[in-house]
Amino acid sequence: MVRKRERLEVIKDVLESIRSNRNIKPTRLLYASNLSPQMFKEYINELITKDFIKLEIDAKEKKTFSLTKKGQDFLQEYRVIENLIENFGL
Repeated sequence: MVRKRERLEVIKDVLESIRSNRNIKPTRLLYASNLSPQMFKEYINELITKDFIKLEIDAKEKKTFSLTKKGQDFLQEYRVIENLIENFGL
């Protein structure tokens, strides 16, 4: 049976997708995040509101997402927590 991802894991996955694919387009990010469109919108809106990511719209109305400093800091701290959990065998 497949385990359901926790909220923080989903956020980490979305932020890592944005980090590894700089200026990723919404559709590509939707596929990479493996979320339903409704859940995707909820997570994206939350991440924008909390300043983890930034939505950029160019002159041709093309939308892309980029990671903010706060988003980068979250990923760094998340890795520290993952290492701590792994070191204790949890």
